[in-house]
Amino acid sequence: MPVDAPECPKQMEYGPCGGVEFDGRCEVGAFRCVFLGDGIRTWTGIDRSESRPAPAPPTQGAVAMTALLARRQVVVADFPARALDAGSVVRCARILSGAVDATLAGDAGSARVQYSPSLRASLIRREGLAVWSGVNCRDRNRVALEGELAGLAEVGVAGVHCVTGDHTRTGHRPDAAPVFDLDSTELASLARAAGHLVSVAESPAAPPVADRAARLLEKEHAGAQVCFVNHCGGDESVATFIREARALGSALRFIPCVPVVVDRGSAELLESFTTLRLPDGFLAGIRSAADPRRAGIEAAVDSGERMLRLDGVAGVDLSGGPGVGGEEAFAVALAEISERLGLVD
Repeated sequence: MPVDAPECPKQMEYGPCGGVEFDGRCEVGAFRCVFLGDGIRTWTGIDRSESRPAPAPPTQGAVAMTALLARRQVVVADFPARALDAGSVVRCARILSGAVDATLAGDAGSARVQYSPSLRASLIRREGLAVWSGVNCRDRNRVALEGELAGLAEVGVAGVHCVTGDHTRTGHRPDAAPVFDLDSTELASLARAAGHLVSVAESPAAPPVADRAARLLEKEHAGAQVCFVNHCGGDESVATFIREARALGSALRFIPCVPVVVDRGSAELLESFTTLRLPDGFLAGIRSAADPRRAGIEAAVDSGERMLRLDGVAGVDLSGGPGVGGEEAFAVALAEISERLGLVD
């Protein structure tokens, strides 16, 4: 059994993060998450001194995506390009442009050194693809985060996805000092004040399972408008989580993650996600198929259709990523899955 830790390694105010292991361990060591057993911390503002900064008018990107969400369900796709490779960014953006409504372009999970969110978003936007830009709190203090939010507003991103971020000890750069001046809840407040359409993630399968909906509600109080639901076992689990959130009074739009696996590399990357929970037999069925790529596309389409039938679901996120060298082929698969779902105008 993990021992108690003196404090959160990420210095979170409004935890726990989504990296709590199934046995209650913190993602960075053999100790128990400090937020377990203490209930949910009520949103009282950044530095516990304000409810929310005064909001700016919505950005053009936020207005456009909000209007689209009001009209129909959407398809978002995780961005598969290599980190620090502008050519890869451009090629993947061209493949996805017109095929999906937006790409969720956060930091690549396999790398710690990245283009800044605003530069990455600018490269993608030049190819006509809407960007839902991921921003983490690991690498930047509050001033740098405010600068990125201002830059993303100028770029015209569709939304800003606020995450606390994985600790540097879990990546290939443990020599880099983590910042964690803010956490995802506090960042959501700043992003909303900057005029962005704000999303956050929640992990219904991660401890404390019974408190996850209540924790999401505090993110909503801080300024979140959309929730990307991390892989939690399939459509029935997502439906249960949405019902729990609605029972607490949440008005958020929900975009659940749909797992995309088309080869060995993408399977291994998905399996690296913390507290991953997939439908029973999902990976085994793809791996044992005569044509794993075709089987993976079919499985993603089926999963996406199931998610889109749920009450409260505003769209789906085609979630996952490629093995090294498979970025463009993975983008082609994402585009095909989206076309099969039949939502994009």
